[in-house]
Amino acid sequence: MTYLIMLVELLAVALFIYYVSGRLMGSKVNFTKRILSVLLGVSLTTFVYWYSYLRYTDFLTESIAFAVTDASAIIWIGSMLLISMLFYLFFELFDPIELGERGERITGQKFIIQRLRHRWRRQKRLSQVLEIAVRNGFSRTIRYARHRESNRDFAIAFRDTLEQSGGIFIKFGQVLSTRTELFSPVFIEELETLQQDVKPLTSAQVTDILKNSLSASIEDVFSEFQMEPLAAGSIGQVHRAVLRKTQEDVVVKLLRPEVKGIMRNDLDILVEFAEWVTSKSKWAENIGFRELAIGFANGLREEINFGIETRNTIQVANALKKSDYLVKIPHVYREYSNDNLIVMQYFKGKSISRGQDVFDQFNVEQKEFGRTVLFSFFEQMLFSGIFHADPHPGNIFIDEQDGQPILLDFGAVGRLAAPQQDGLNLFIIGVQQNDAEVIYDAITALVEDNSQIDRQKLEQAIGQLLLKISYVDKIPTEELIHSMFDIVREFGLAFYPSVGMALRSLISLDSTLHTIDPKFDMFTEAKVFAKKYKTAVLKKPFTEPRETKQKIEEELALLIPEMMRLPKRADQLVQRLESGKIILHHDVFSDKHNANFILQLFSRFVLLMSGITFGLVSAALLAIAQFINTQYAVYLNTAAYTGLFLCVILLVRLSIQAIRDMKRSNA
Repeated sequence: MTYLIMLVELLAVALFIYYVSGRLMGSKVNFTKRILSVLLGVSLTTFVYWYSYLRYTDFLTESIAFAVTDASAIIWIGSMLLISMLFYLFFELFDPIELGERGERITGQKFIIQRLRHRWRRQKRLSQVLEIAVRNGFSRTIRYARHRESNRDFAIAFRDTLEQSGGIFIKFGQVLSTRTELFSPVFIEELETLQQDVKPLTSAQVTDILKNSLSASIEDVFSEFQMEPLAAGSIGQVHRAVLRKTQEDVVVKLLRPEVKGIMRNDLDILVEFAEWVTSKSKWAENIGFRELAIGFANGLREEINFGIETRNTIQVANALKKSDYLVKIPHVYREYSNDNLIVMQYFKGKSISRGQDVFDQFNVEQKEFGRTVLFSFFEQMLFSGIFHADPHPGNIFIDEQDGQPILLDFGAVGRLAAPQQDGLNLFIIGVQQNDAEVIYDAITALVEDNSQIDRQKLEQAIGQLLLKISYVDKIPTEELIHSMFDIVREFGLAFYPSVGMALRSLISLDSTLHTIDPKFDMFTEAKVFAKKYKTAVLKKPFTEPRETKQKIEEELALLIPEMMRLPKRADQLVQRLESGKIILHHDVFSDKHNANFILQLFSRFVLLMSGITFGLVSAALLAIAQFINTQYAVYLNTAAYTGLFLCVILLVRLSIQAIRDMKRSNA
């Protein structure tokens, strides 16, 4: 019974330490680290207190409540508080989690113990992938890849490694199979088999997904549902069905049940695997294999949420409703779709990835088809602001009925604000006109911070790049855009993420256009698009007079009230000038952010000076107590140690806040 009472009292002391330490360390302290630091502090100091003092006393006869008047118990509780705060400082120092503006932990980050467990799982999975690579002979054949890119053994080993690693690795191989400008035909041939050899979901799995995802029974939604999939991929698979309500032909896209769990683990593993491959092969380094993996990982995180894909599909379709460039986008039946399932319109067609054969089969003129696709993407990027970000051949089909392009798979969509649309437009014009000044103006609109740009040096670098692509039959799109990335990086700048996505999409689109027509030149055709657009803008007031009139009325409705106020404001300004009442004033405290910064800095300075003062006074009292042999020496020592304790408490608090401020500044 005595032990139980002591345990309850010790728990009460721990709660007291938890509360006081939290108040002393300030707001926004992390709950997990606070609990852990208090447990360690209480456990350590209690063991030391028992080992050094209590075991030599009859401590079982007294409770903690009566012992607090004892000097040793007070030192014990004070040490408990101090050690707990020091443990928290240790956790804060060695837990490199970034914080937001208000001190909150950035979403998705984990505490150190969780991260260690996650890292162990990652290392285990990475070891499995590397073991698969070694077993397939990938690590052996990669040594010769720098000189033998078309080596069949290497290509087979690479494909087998991706396929046996499963999940995200298969999806990565599917994307690489479209990069004909980077990989030799032998690699493309092997990687393309990944698109055909993915194991489809069983009928039982399909049925379970439908039952769990549909708001009604399968029979109530579909009058027919083909269990044999039209296509199976690493993320999902597509089935053909007929809606019972309207008897319309539809396709049903299902998310694989295991894919979200795989996503959490395998994307980071894929990047580490790509880094390992790059470190082993100069060939992999030259083609940017690591960058390919990073770009793939960033784009895929949105693709597994079918709710996002549904919204993206509808947005792009609405943006292109009045487009002159006829491309088909499937209608999405939102009443049946959710995060795990999409029901959309069925088009009968074939992928352009088959090349010349499919165009011959449907008697479609390749250049005109490619021009329609390109102009539609230009319209999406430069005017609508929302664009399909993954235009590889597998996502573009030919409609069997009329030969029009069909765009599929809107899991990855980019969005450009109006300034970035104008900047991208200027970039294309500058390349067409071979004008470094125009491209400079484009870059200032496309990068995040343009305040420190050295115009003369940047224009010189752009001019050197333009000389490399001058006097050639076709402008090498990939080389040009990659060179622009290099120049921007060299000058310490960074494109907006949406701009980077748009530029990478142009590279992918250029490769797709070459699949449609090997002689297709994107920038030559861009001149035709620009000419058509300018002509359409000039003709619009005459061809669409009602819309033009409505637009003018809307603009005037906003402008006229402001214009009516101008004479009165001008008169007031003149009167103030004449009376000498115009004063230019700028107060650093007028900005709330600056005021808060100064206030925090001042409060931290006061705490620091208070802590230093306590320390200096306490040190002086200890020195004085050495020369006093009376009873006052005891009081001086007590006051000195109390002051030192307060000094340490204040300095620990300041250290914790300083570390958290550094994490906020890096967020």
